[in-house]
Amino acid sequence: MDYRNQNVTPPPYYGSSSSVTTQTNAVMKRVYVRMFIGLLISAFCALGIVSSPAAMNFFFGSKIVFWGILIAMFAMAWILPSRMTKMSSAAVLGCFCLFSALMGVWLAPIFIVYKLGTIVYTFFITAGTFGAMSVYGYFTKTDLSKMGSYLMMALIGLIIASIVNIFLKSNTMEWIISIIGVLVFTGLTAWDTQAVKRLAAANLDPQMADKLATIGAMNLYLDFINLFLFLLRIFGGGSRD
Repeated sequence: MDYRNQNVTPPPYYGSSSSVTTQTNAVMKRVYVRMFIGLLISAFCALGIVSSPAAMNFFFGSKIVFWGILIAMFAMAWILPSRMTKMSSAAVLGCFCLFSALMGVWLAPIFIVYKLGTIVYTFFITAGTFGAMSVYGYFTKTDLSKMGSYLMMALIGLIIASIVNIFLKSNTMEWIISIIGVLVFTGLTAWDTQAVKRLAAANLDPQMADKLATIGAMNLYLDFINLFLFLLRIFGGGSRD
């Protein structure tokens, strides 16, 4: 769904060490800023939808609309990275903002299912965990590529288990899935951070570097959202209204 699936080796950068560091820091700054903007868009959309009974009825009263949103998000997450070379930087960024808005709509019901205090509490725990793992992924000298391969396989298993549990409706299985989900996306946060940092250090033209910043922001955004949701299942288990 991103550079994870691209069998491309970044070209070497022959500039000075300071030039590489400057370029990398510039791209990573854009990554985190855009990720933060994506989270803000999702939050405002979620709050806007949940505060309007008419909007809630429109988006969640129809299975066609609900599944349409979900399918659209999956399609964008899969297609956008593979098409970014043929799109302008503005178009890539616009698609990411649209994706964040759709995610916000899809997340709106959490404000009904969980207490606000639980959501806020879990958000800060997620932010702390995400921040720590992203810092680790950025500064570690260890190659996380092999770990990333295992995490992707675990993610596939997690998706299959989640689908199976839709029919089983097992609370025990849901608890196990949530714990594994937290571990998987904690690891993916470090892996994605290292991956985008390595690509940011390559000798990319400004437009491609800008697209990379948006795709990197999207990947880390998804890591954050999924980590948040799995933690919310754990900490919110006893605080549902």
